[in-house]
Amino acid sequence: MSGELITCELTCLPTSSDPEEILKRSREMDCEQPIFSVLSGGGKEAGGTAVPNSCGGGGAASPAATTSDTESGIFSGECELCVEHESELDWFCGTEQKLICSHCAIVGSCHGHTVTPLATRVTAVRNQLVDVCEKMQLQALRIERFIDQTLTAKEQKLQAAASNAREQVLAQVSAVREALEEEEQRLLEEVQREEERVEQCLLTQKAHWSQALASLTQTRSRLVHTLTHTPDAQLVTSVQDIAERVEEAEGVGEPCDTDQLNLNTGCSDSKLLRGLWAAAVLLGPNAYGSSYLKFDERTVSPLLSLSDDLCTLTFLHKKARQALPYDPARFDCWPNALGSLSMSSGTHSWVVDVGQSGAFKVGVCYASLERKGSGNEARLGYNTQSWVLSRYDGDYSFCHAGKKVPLQVVRTPQRIGLLLDWPSQTLLFYEPHSGAVLYSVTQNFSAPLLPACAVTDRSITILH
Repeated sequence: MSGELITCELTCLPTSSDPEEILKRSREMDCEQPIFSVLSGGGKEAGGTAVPNSCGGGGAASPAATTSDTESGIFSGECELCVEHESELDWFCGTEQKLICSHCAIVGSCHGHTVTPLATRVTAVRNQLVDVCEKMQLQALRIERFIDQTLTAKEQKLQAAASNAREQVLAQVSAVREALEEEEQRLLEEVQREEERVEQCLLTQKAHWSQALASLTQTRSRLVHTLTHTPDAQLVTSVQDIAERVEEAEGVGEPCDTDQLNLNTGCSDSKLLRGLWAAAVLLGPNAYGSSYLKFDERTVSPLLSLSDDLCTLTFLHKKARQALPYDPARFDCWPNALGSLSMSSGTHSWVVDVGQSGAFKVGVCYASLERKGSGNEARLGYNTQSWVLSRYDGDYSFCHAGKKVPLQVVRTPQRIGLLLDWPSQTLLFYEPHSGAVLYSVTQNFSAPLLPACAVTDRSITILH
């Protein structure tokens, strides 16, 4: 407010219940009640004109002066009057949220509403503001304490923590690097020894067969000379000599190619390198393989059902089985199915959910695998055309060509991952959750491979 503040004395309304007496008394006290215009928004404007209030517009300013309430600290401007009753707006209507006079509360438009003396309302509002300010002050103190203590301490610890993290990374990388360097040196030396061994075998074989060739050539030349230059009479008497020379030639033997003359590829085999390579692939973005990998419905055995998304195989009991149309690609006796993706280059990985099944096989096979009949030719893992990891009666094994390699599994895997690296001709089975390698095999694959599965208990699913 820009005008001079005029004090008003605070006088309470009578407690009589007679509306006429209250009206009479209120007229006598028209400008004796305090005016809290600063809270109601109806205070005097800069130009000295009364601002319209919520009780029906701006009444004429009371000539009486306003006073300051020394107890509540409330300062008021000039008195505002109710337009309808020309009385002070010294009450507050909680129902309509506006300032009213006593007549409005008793006989006016706010009769029956929740009303409180303006001073009481102002005190409540001020108390609320005090509470809010105290809460804000406490919050400000907490923020200051957080900045000065917590954040400062964090900032001081950050450098030490970052330094420790860097040292840990460097230590781990150094350990891996050292192990790799030692493994590299060991493998190179092993390859060198194997190369020298093969070279020595080749030299020995070359020297032996060169000598045998020279001896055979000399013997043949003598026999040819005997045949062409010896008279008949002498030739007849030289049968024993000829027989000895023939026996000597036959003793040379036939040359034979053996594995000893080839480099043993196992000399470069390393569990450490294979594990690191597998981890790099399996922890990458393509660990679950291509979303295009599904089961080929043409290959699905009548013992199985295939889901609509072509990803889940379910074993069917006899009553649920249905006759399927003949297809040369379909397995008719074994509960097998093949994947739709042919693999003959690059690196491929996929994951099969086997958590619901207690009997299954997952692996790969050649497309030429037999599909018909109940013989081993069409049974996964029992021929030279398929490589599978099998679970049966709680035991895990790797199966190929009818041979089983028992596997030690720490815990029952819910999922089994397969990784096929064509350049290195390596097939690897692993547990995706831990990344543990269950089994790996290196094989000279001679034709494109297809994912292969079998299930005789509940279902298995290709995951994407």
